[in-house]
Amino acid sequence: MADADVARVVREMLSVIPAGCSWLLPVTSEDGTVTDFLVAAAGGTADDIYHRGARRIDELLSELYPSIVGGELWQIYLEVLRTGEPGKIADFRYDEKKSGVVAHSLFDVTVHRVLGGLLVWWQRLDEDRRRAHNTELLGSLGWSEYDLTTGATEWSPGMYRIFERDPALGPLSRTEQATAMLSEDRGLSETAWQTLDSGAASDVTVRFRVGSAVKHLRVLSDLVSDATGQPLKINAVVQDVTAREDSRTAIDRLRDQLRSREMTALAEHRLAAQLQHMIQPVPREPLPLPGLSVLVNYLPAENTIQVGGDWYHAEELADGRVMLAVGDVAGHGLGAANGMAHLRFALIAWLSIGVHDPAVLLGHLNRLCGKLRLTGTAVLGVFDPVSRSLVWGRAGHAAPLLARDGRAEPLPLTEGMLLGADERATYSTLSPQLARGDLLLLYTDGLVERRSGPPLLPEVLDRLASASHDPAEMAALVVRLTRPSPGDDTCTLLVAVD
Repeated sequence: MADADVARVVREMLSVIPAGCSWLLPVTSEDGTVTDFLVAAAGGTADDIYHRGARRIDELLSELYPSIVGGELWQIYLEVLRTGEPGKIADFRYDEKKSGVVAHSLFDVTVHRVLGGLLVWWQRLDEDRRRAHNTELLGSLGWSEYDLTTGATEWSPGMYRIFERDPALGPLSRTEQATAMLSEDRGLSETAWQTLDSGAASDVTVRFRVGSAVKHLRVLSDLVSDATGQPLKINAVVQDVTAREDSRTAIDRLRDQLRSREMTALAEHRLAAQLQHMIQPVPREPLPLPGLSVLVNYLPAENTIQVGGDWYHAEELADGRVMLAVGDVAGHGLGAANGMAHLRFALIAWLSIGVHDPAVLLGHLNRLCGKLRLTGTAVLGVFDPVSRSLVWGRAGHAAPLLARDGRAEPLPLTEGMLLGADERATYSTLSPQLARGDLLLLYTDGLVERRSGPPLLPEVLDRLASASHDPAEMAALVVRLTRPSPGDDTCTLLVAVD
């Protein structure tokens, strides 16, 4: 047996450990056979099933728990003591026939040989499992965990009850879940993914076909990431709310429909914003083009439900001239973003085959909008770095703003009908002469238009004029150009003539 000093130290250490643990010393017969174990130390903050706590110290195991003598756990004690190899028994069932004590208890038990005795740790399972089982049963709940790295899915027992599935078959695969979901609700699934991608928790109610019935399942999910932000797994709590859905009032249904539409619109906004970024990434630094320095800026609307069809293009042409363009497709969301992509890529294609005249290009864009059933505005200009002339035209768009020597004003307007309004429309151009130090601003209406408040164009003109007179004012101008609109996207090309 360990000496008194060792026993005192171990006893003091275990007394403050908040877990079920005991240090057992073997009791041997004259021939060295282990006949029993003495509880030499015990956790002081965790009771056994008899609520004895530290009162077990200096008691024999056979007297404290007579039913384990000679059984499976007893044999593990003897084996660990003999070999020194740790032992573990999962789901160990302890039965008790005394009154006033739980009849059947379930534990996970781990055993290590320590200082000539056994350090035994146990965790009670039956009460936690019973609480979880009853919670899931009472609330028609279940939980799942989807590992994004391995693709493995884990289900609680409640999930198998909800989907009426044999646990021996394992969880439904992602494909099987998608198949069971009603096709009309798959947009909500995409909404959930987009919401998780934004860093927020998702809460949607989706319909699944289970057997011959349709169940309404509320799914609350969140994304777990590592320290670098890399997604690792998705945790979800699922509740069968079919009975609630069947008994809800029309007002409740309308409220949830509005909420679902808002979430779907948010998901659509994120997809459209991603599409815009893929189609026209915004450079962080000014673009060095022949005879020009071009600063591109693009800001989404403050209202996250709306994404517009604003677009830009700035490119050196094969003959050394520069194409500058800004446009806006009418509408919001994926439709506008899709239309923007058609127009921008069509413009790039026509430029690549040598079509450079702004009037001709606007005519092509107009006819394309007619075929695509789109409407929009655009302004196109070709700058010659040798002569510093700008040939430009517009289709329903605001004229570029020109600042020179402390004065700023819009360029004189050319004729130009809205794109997509009349396929027979023709377009004209003007050719103003620019000078070194001029500032030219091409912009979409999100910069100057607001539903309420004073007009913003005078302020933009003042700042543009100041920047052309004093380069130190350029920072203030950039601040003005990076102020988002509440309800519309904003795209600007700020052009400095070298």
